[in-house]
Amino acid sequence: MARIELGKVVALAREAADEVLAPRAAETDAGQRWPEEGMAALRQRLGGLVVPERFGGLGHGLLAVAQVGEVTGRACASTSICFGMHLAGSAVIAAKATPEQQERYLRPIAAGEHLTTLALSEPATGGEFWLPQTRMEHSRPGRLRLTGTKSFVTNAAHADSYVLSAVAADPGIPPGLFSCAVLDAGAAGQVWGEPWTGFGMRGNSSRSLELRGVDIPQSRLLGEEGDQIWYVFNVVAPYFLMAMAGTYLGVAAAALEEARAHLLRRRHAHSDRALASQPVVQHRLGSMWARVERTRRLIFHAAVEAEAGGAEALMGLASAKAEVAEAAERVINDALTLVGGIGYGQDSALHRMLRDARAAHVMAPATDVLRIWTGRALLDEPLLEG
Repeated sequence: MARIELGKVVALAREAADEVLAPRAAETDAGQRWPEEGMAALRQRLGGLVVPERFGGLGHGLLAVAQVGEVTGRACASTSICFGMHLAGSAVIAAKATPEQQERYLRPIAAGEHLTTLALSEPATGGEFWLPQTRMEHSRPGRLRLTGTKSFVTNAAHADSYVLSAVAADPGIPPGLFSCAVLDAGAAGQVWGEPWTGFGMRGNSSRSLELRGVDIPQSRLLGEEGDQIWYVFNVVAPYFLMAMAGTYLGVAAAALEEARAHLLRRRHAHSDRALASQPVVQHRLGSMWARVERTRRLIFHAAVEAEAGGAEALMGLASAKAEVAEAAERVINDALTLVGGIGYGQDSALHRMLRDARAAHVMAPATDVLRIWTGRALLDEPLLEG
């Protein structure tokens, strides 16, 4: 792919969203099915969005991830999160890719031929995905063995590779430092858990992955052993947070539009007055618009600040995801109030949006953690305890 300007990137995302994602959103949710068609459409158009141009990618960064996420999130939140995790995984691989990794992963990703994702969370660590228990050991010269369990792996059993974290193999690495590596799909010793049956985000195939002594080449190691904290806070967190923030911004914007469209077409039978003519309705909708718009501006500003390495990058990124989680939930609830009983039906798009949006608080880093990070950064306190 040759680089294309951001406006064209967003247009391509909107094309895929309108033609493929939106028509299948209800089916994806109801059937709890991984959105194969939507992911194929996005991968073919924008699979290499964050891959550097020298490897055939589009060479974009956090702002593009956020804006694409909003467009896809408006259409189908499950598909948007799935694609966002592909972009985050791509960025992690690209950060310190060796020549072999460039050829094996980045060029196929850029060509739309390879899907990757993150596999960081674990059952025993809760939301602290930066503290893995999975072990990485030197099995023999040039080989590494992975043993442990990953949880909530988005795109599980559908991706071509998985970016995972593990306790560093080198005994000389100080305690508390971890490593990242790429695991190819189909390697012996991978055992997938039961299919995802979530309250919301029902199409993202979020499953557990048991690693039973999985043997990988040492060349799959990302960066140096013990580099995980660098990856987490310099690459994973920024791209992960922007992918999620963009998605949930899209959900909030879609709920606002659902409410607006309803108000424009409804009339009172006894007076033939348009519902949109009621001052209380106008006030409520105006407040909803302002909430979505100020959240959008925070997210996009945070992306630009982080790309520039600005002093407020951390506070912006953390607050963007925390703010959009609260904004989406509030806007959808307000939309349900305005739409009335029609919105409470299980066939209602707002019904799906509310369930999808609730995941924004749950997906790590959780909202409360992000608020703490912001406060610590403002007070010059260490981000992590211990």
